[in-house]
Amino acid sequence: MANTKAELLTIGDEILFGQINDTNSQWMSQELDQVGIRVVRKTTVGDIREDMMNAFAEAEKRAEIVLITGGLGPTNDDLTKPLLAEYFDCELAMDSEALKEVTDFFKSKGREITPINEKQAELPICAERITNKLGTAPGMWLERNGTVFVSMPGVPHEMKRMMKDTVIPKLQKCFKTDVIFHKVIKTIGIGESWLADEIKDWEEALPEHIKLAYLPSLGQVKLRLTAVGADMSELKKQVEDQITSLKSYAEKYIYGYDRDEIQTKVGDMLKHNNKTISFAESCTGGYVSHLITSIPGSSAYYQGSIVPYHNDLKIKALNVNEETLKQHGAVSEQTVTEMSNNVRKLFKSDIGVATSGIAGPDGGTVEKPVGTVWIAFADGDQTVTRKLQLWKDREVNIKAATIAVMNLIRITLSKSIEIKN
Repeated sequence: MANTKAELLTIGDEILFGQINDTNSQWMSQELDQVGIRVVRKTTVGDIREDMMNAFAEAEKRAEIVLITGGLGPTNDDLTKPLLAEYFDCELAMDSEALKEVTDFFKSKGREITPINEKQAELPICAERITNKLGTAPGMWLERNGTVFVSMPGVPHEMKRMMKDTVIPKLQKCFKTDVIFHKVIKTIGIGESWLADEIKDWEEALPEHIKLAYLPSLGQVKLRLTAVGADMSELKKQVEDQITSLKSYAEKYIYGYDRDEIQTKVGDMLKHNNKTISFAESCTGGYVSHLITSIPGSSAYYQGSIVPYHNDLKIKALNVNEETLKQHGAVSEQTVTEMSNNVRKLFKSDIGVATSGIAGPDGGTVEKPVGTVWIAFADGDQTVTRKLQLWKDREVNIKAATIAVMNLIRITLSKSIEIKN
């Protein structure tokens, strides 16, 4: 079976100006993917005749399906309908069924249809009308040389209803497609290039119909496997077999799949081990605690936290030795060691975790530049510390340090101690 390609065209100056977000394309891509139609390009075009006509022509060269949203209103700046009529070399004419639908829509709202709204019932004579059950602008289905053009309103709820009720079922009848299956493997504690090197042999042995993509983010790398074939259950089995093989190369970095989040994984591990935890957050300012408590049921393991930003609080509230701060500074292994052990005692938790660092953008020194962060994990039997050398961006450093803390908890609870940055 063929891999059917689609291109999405979004019409409207308001999107190019950044006045609204194009959420339609993301939703449409997800829906098309589920029925085996691959989106090969997304294009946003302003309300300019030449640009729109060029976009129609380019899309027709690349894809069998061209889905257009926007520009179907009744005012002079709504150009999609007249330009599609010109592009397909056919006239606009009043469609009696469309006029009835628009008239009935206004009557249902207790209003009379106006002449300008009657124009919405004018359609290219070469187009098949698509009923808009939630609005006044009908959609249009046009075909030429094996390519289907579908024009829909830009209003999200109107477009979605039209896609689900009419467009997708009709596309499935017109195009016999393969099925597409995606699986995301989530890794942490290893950079993209290091991970690629670790799994090189596995990647090179992947079958032709299963593709791998690397999706890196702060402290994490997602591996997306995309399989294309005729049978969904068989594809799922093949992908699961590949994941089993992957584990022999990178199991210690894998923490979850698809929608799993690291804070959920950490919470599950704490519950499984029947452990409670508390935090002393200096440079992260409570962000670790925020993620931990974002999970429903976190009260089963989360005891509390303190944000001792100033050294006085580290001494008075957390009982950090004043001499430790004088000799080694707040950003040091010695300080986070005391912070993690003392916060555990303060909140009577099984585990105490601490962060202290220079988030930036200023405050660094030659010995301790901006981005220097120390983190620590203490459970009464051991204290595990890590030094991070991050970046010069404050927000990035807070989030990256938080991810590193989550991974430190994960690997310590799982008795694995190797981390690659």
